[in-house]
Amino acid sequence: MSSPYPAAPSYAAVLRLPHARRTFAAALFGRSGYGVVSLSLVLALSSATGSLAAAGLFGTEFAAVSVVLAPARAGLIDRWGARRALPSLALPFAAALFTLAACVHTAGAPRWLLAVLVAAVGSSCPPLGPTMRTLWSALAPDEATLQRAFSLDTVAEELIFLAGPLVVVAVHPVPGLVLSGTVIAVGTLVMVSSPATRLIAPAAKAEPAPPLRLLSPQGAGVRRAAVAAFGVGVCLAAVELFVIAAAGRAHTPAATGWILAAQSAGSALGGLLYGRVRWTRDAAARLPYLLLVLAALVAATAAAPSLLLLGLCVAASGCLTAPALSTAYLAASRQAPAGTATRATTWANSAINAGSSGGGALAALLVDRATLPLCFLVAAAAPALAAVAARSRPAARRATAGASGRRAPAAPVTPIAEVRQARASASPGQADGSVDSVGEDGTAGPIGTDGAPRAIGAGTTADGSSASTTANGFGTDDAAGAVGAGTTADAFGGGSAAGTVGAGTTASTVRAGVRE
Repeated sequence: MSSPYPAAPSYAAVLRLPHARRTFAAALFGRSGYGVVSLSLVLALSSATGSLAAAGLFGTEFAAVSVVLAPARAGLIDRWGARRALPSLALPFAAALFTLAACVHTAGAPRWLLAVLVAAVGSSCPPLGPTMRTLWSALAPDEATLQRAFSLDTVAEELIFLAGPLVVVAVHPVPGLVLSGTVIAVGTLVMVSSPATRLIAPAAKAEPAPPLRLLSPQGAGVRRAAVAAFGVGVCLAAVELFVIAAAGRAHTPAATGWILAAQSAGSALGGLLYGRVRWTRDAAARLPYLLLVLAALVAATAAAPSLLLLGLCVAASGCLTAPALSTAYLAASRQAPAGTATRATTWANSAINAGSSGGGALAALLVDRATLPLCFLVAAAAPALAAVAARSRPAARRATAGASGRRAPAAPVTPIAEVRQARASASPGQADGSVDSVGEDGTAGPIGTDGAPRAIGAGTTADGSSASTTANGFGTDDAAGAVGAGTTADAFGGGSAAGTVGAGTTASTVRAGVRE
């Protein structure tokens, strides 16, 4: 690990950035719907069809459609800007969810109609998380503040997905669909009403957004960050299922909820503490070390002789979850070519969801075929391998940094003389030197203490994707379908999708939700 400088600015300072509190609160409110929608959808459709396996297939459809149409959603925001494109996605998303809820409630709807509605929901998910991370990049006056903003954002997201299943249990699946649509639509509309969203401006017709090709040299930094996020996703999904199996074999299945809750609490604590440190190394350089520490802590779980010690090891590994994820987001954003920052963090977002799917499928195959210590070692191998793949040469990092969207904005910005004049007349409350104003064209971003304009404008796109339910109907996020015969599903503690995990095993609840 690198040696830290003195503590970074406080979290309160992050929320005092121009329009940050209002924008973040609205985005967080809207994103909370994603902690509810996946589980509500699968459980509602399970009730409507009378088949958990069919519900698992619908969950797979939801995830697959969202991923396949991710580029199209990115194109909409690139062409129209966030203020126009996000509501154009959120309102159809809510309408599709309301219609699906009505069909499930009245019963008797044909499965083809349910499939069409599920596809409509998956195709219109508004990417609130990636959009908010792009706005953090524009609002933060320096790297330390940006690191803290990303840590705060990631911790809040973790808490959303911890609380979401509890909401589903409280309101039941069909009302959960209505609640999800309402929350996401309202959150989106309030978010786009903030002046900060003008920083993601429509692309100029004569200058279309540059592509982001992960396999090209320019996309190498983003690719490494996505690989790291994938490794974390695999590890988290596998550990959750192996915890369920460990508790079941210890004949104390109710302990699953407490262990997973301790993991989430560790993630929140670790993320907040990590964000308080000002690091000497950049995010891309720190990321492999975080992954290695995460792998070591998960591997230590394999040696736990009791369920109590296993829970402590899982909680300790959770302390690295939010730091690793926030650093992956930050590395993707900082190494993105000009005009692609939102798409870059979206790739990291998608990699986490894809990793969760892969980790769930792998865990389902292993849980009844291998000893638990071996299972946890396999889970630890994912971040360890990702750490190797995420390592980058300093020269490569400098090359991608040179193409960073923050250092070479793709959008036209206000002339520097006008910006400095505006900065000089800024209100006394803006001691950090940022300008609490946005140009009529929405392209002028806040101004840092060095006087350099930062804008996210033409060429910036936002998208989100999700991938949760996997082979045999089992998904670590969207809920679990049937994997093997003769299984039973029970809900213990923490609450989320009850899934069948293999012949003769009892599945506890697993945290649910897609990251958007």
